[in-house]
Order: sequence, then structure tokens, then C-alpha cells
Amino acid sequence: MEYEFYARTGCDNRGESDIGVVQVSDMEVNNWSVYMLRCADGSLYTGVTTDPRRRLAEHNGEGGSPRGARYTRARRPVELAWVEGGHDRRSALQREWALKRLKRDQKERLISKMYP
Repeated sequence: MEYEFYARTGCDNRGESDIGVVQVSDMEVNNWSVYMLRCADGSLYTGVTTDPRRRLAEHNGEGGSPRGARYTRARRPVELAWVEGGHDRRSALQREWALKRLKRDQKERLISKMYP
């Protein structure tokens, strides 16, 4: 399915914005994932991304990337404990917010259902 969004596509030489239609497919809209990492100290970190493998590498500082979260930088190495894909950005952020409010044992149950 295709979606149409109205977006600013540029500015003319007078500084006025051009408004155009941008078409985005389902694949581009629903490619966000929510993930949980297990840190070296046993704690859990929750986040969202469009590429879980790349984000895991960033959290572990691979390739000299300073882009990992401050929380995980002091708790390396981290491993992917749980991932849920198929979200758009908004629903991924809402799911992340809900997961961060779960108690630890509830998170562990969720992880164990994914990896019995």
C-alpha cells in the first residue's frame, strides 16, 4: 500500500517553501523495531531503531562509533535480548514507553517467550 504525505520539498530563491506530495510504501513506514539489550551487568536497556544489527554494533562501540547510548557505554558488551519489528515510528516509541514501565520480571517473561 502507498501512503501520501504532504511535506516541504524545498525553498525557492525568495525563501518560500514548496509543498509537495511524498509517496511512501508500507515497507518504509513500518520498518521500525523496538528492542531490549542485556548489558554486561545484567541490566536491560530498551530502545527503538530502523536497523537492530547496526544499533547493536553502535551500542557496543564497534567501528569506533560513539553513537551508543550513554547508559550502555559503561555496561559493555551488550547483547540483543528481544526485538519486535513491524512498527511505524510512532507505535515503536509508544511500545518502548510501555516496555520501560514494566517491572523487570515482566520484561524477563517477555524475553523468555521469544527465546524459550
